[in-house]
Amino acid sequence: MDDSDFKLKVAIVGMGLIGGSYAMALRPLNTEQVIGIDNDKNTLESALNMGIIDRGYERGGSFLKEIDLIIIALYPKDTVKFVKDNFKYLKSGAIITDTSGIKQCVVSEINSFLPERLEFVPGHPMAGNEFKGIAGASKDIFKDANYIITPTAKNTSRGINLIGKMARKIGCSNVTCISPERHDRVITFTSQLPHVIAVSLMNSQDQNEENIKSFTGGSFRDATRVAQINTSLWTELFTMNSDILVEEIEKFEESINLLKKAIISKDVDSIKNIFEKASSSRKELVKR
Repeated sequence: MDDSDFKLKVAIVGMGLIGGSYAMALRPLNTEQVIGIDNDKNTLESALNMGIIDRGYERGGSFLKEIDLIIIALYPKDTVKFVKDNFKYLKSGAIITDTSGIKQCVVSEINSFLPERLEFVPGHPMAGNEFKGIAGASKDIFKDANYIITPTAKNTSRGINLIGKMARKIGCSNVTCISPERHDRVITFTSQLPHVIAVSLMNSQDQNEENIKSFTGGSFRDATRVAQINTSLWTELFTMNSDILVEEIEKFEESINLLKKAIISKDVDSIKNIFEKASSSRKELVKR
């Protein structure tokens, strides 16, 4: 494997929004070959017509023996299943990475059966949009995005460096390495909880009221964008991370109840203090 200039043979499993975006972003890097794997014939045909893959397959198989890097862009449970069903085809030294938004269970399951001749480098690109499928794919979704790697004791510096290099080459501006456990804790707050809030906000609307579209502005659109959700994926992410997610929901309930109490009592000072604390935290976040 010559990864000095990313002249690798790459397979992308799952040619939807994220997998398709990977293919688009990797194409200009002079990769030796990009193979797409997806169980939907129409998706593969679209990818081939777009020129973002060289070959397409509906399932894994012996052709994987030539692959240097496998990027799995599937749901968490499907990621584990694909690796379990196909690792026997992979050559020694091949590197597997994923895009799962939940890490502890995926990492522990894959590492429980993966032989030492192969390396799984868990990855999570913090990228996406409100669309589904390859039709919504774009290499630009990685531009200035954060990329998280969650290595374990089984990982090598070569594997971690390769995935970090790939992340930067496709446009990610910040690559962070943290443990799978820490990842799931932080991502629950920064990603899963905002989805909970957006969904709950949209569902709190009184369906009998007049059309609110004429009354919405940027703040409402920003707050509810992710409510246009991939229901199957996010149901899996929420249920696989339910313990931590429920803890964060309860913390949020405490926070909103604090503001509610101040509003009910018309406690101007408390309301201002709550606003100022949030504003200060937001400014610090943007500054970093």
